[in-house]
Amino acid sequence: MRKDIHPEYHTIEVKMTDGTTFQTRTTWGKEGDTMSLDIDPTSHPAWTGGSAKLMDTGGRVSKFKNKYAGLGF
Repeated sequence: MRKDIHPEYHTIEVKMTDGTTFQTRTTWGKEGDTMSLDIDPTSHPAWTGGSAKLMDTGGRVSKFKNKYAGLGF
């Protein structure tokens, strides 16, 4: 392995949205830094099973639904 081309691999603390923390090794930040998460498996709808809202930007969803309304989906 060539020297001085790889980033430093060190331990940081990760703080979840519910306040719990854990330690992991990473190349992010510096030794002893804390990464605070805005979204994690305890709060994201993909993991919690919550319903997600579909944003209709510029009426695209409405156009799609109208275009394919007769196909019996």
